[in-house]
Amino acid sequence: MTTILLSAGGTGGHLFPAEALAHELVARGFEVHLVTDDRAGRFADRFPIKAVHRARSATFASKNPLKVASALWTLWRGFREAGDLVRRLRPAVVVGFGGYPTVPPLMAALRAGRPTLIHEQNAVMGRANRFLGSRVDRIAAGIPQDKVDPAIAAKITVTGNPVRPPILGAAKTPYRPPEPGERFNLVVFGGSQGAQFFSERIPAAIERLPEQLRKRLVVTQQARSDDEASVRRFYEERGVPATVAPFFTDMAERLGAAHLVISRSGASTVSELAVIGRPAILVPYPYALDHDQAANAAKLEAEGGALVVRQADLSADRLAGLIAEIAGDPQRAATMAAAAKATGIPDAARLLADLVAAMPRA
Repeated sequence: MTTILLSAGGTGGHLFPAEALAHELVARGFEVHLVTDDRAGRFADRFPIKAVHRARSATFASKNPLKVASALWTLWRGFREAGDLVRRLRPAVVVGFGGYPTVPPLMAALRAGRPTLIHEQNAVMGRANRFLGSRVDRIAAGIPQDKVDPAIAAKITVTGNPVRPPILGAAKTPYRPPEPGERFNLVVFGGSQGAQFFSERIPAAIERLPEQLRKRLVVTQQARSDDEASVRRFYEERGVPATVAPFFTDMAERLGAAHLVISRSGASTVSELAVIGRPAILVPYPYALDHDQAANAAKLEAEGGALVVRQADLSADRLAGLIAEIAGDPQRAATMAAAAKATGIPDAARLLADLVAAMPRA
């Protein structure tokens, strides 16, 4: 059986598209392995793979010479370990999905002469993928790339961002805006970065909503463990039905039932909203080094599928006003949902798997 090795950083943004590709490859008869870091525990158990392998990796977030030396030593150890893994598995193709944990396996694959491909989810290529871009054989893009290096442009094929089977299932439910007086499902999540902001700002905004709308709300909100109790208490004291948790295993179903989503704008989030087709208020994470979330959000906003607001501009009053406007205008909500869905690429996993399958075998 032909083996494909997938490599991804341990966040949902990197692992969700890898998971979607794994499902498609396994359905085609490939054996799939995943190499990632120690953060992947809550995501990787859903992969239809032969095994999960851990990779040592490090970032260069500090200019301290000792920390730089430590990072280099860790990456060297990760490269040696990845080399052993590549020699043992002898994968036909190695596919990276970004994040520093992809660097040792992809470099090991290059040294071993294995065909390599990276997938970039964001509109702006991340640092690890920029480092690998000139070295790998092919590049798949989830979103057309902004400011791409001309030297690697010829390697790029836009496939879209693969979305997981539960998202494809949720996309089968058409968007239906609620009638006046019906419950209004609000879904809020901040991803691995930024949930704290929503834990503070969303309750403050809901406090300012008209009472008639507040009585209709049913809320799903992601909150950090440190904030979970206080956010839940807020909803209980106001009598607003709400489910609050640090992580949801059934988020696809909750998105499918949403009438409005408020979230960050990571590439996987934007792609999932587009495939399902739900109106959204997107708040790009302001501290992203490459400003990739702002670029991702801008493309969905340009098509009319989302409202994009900088975090610095999103007061509780303004957020309350935006929620009330969309909840009070079913036609506008439906138009936003349709515009978002028109931008989605539901068969991205198939397109990416076609690219992988067509690569020359080692």
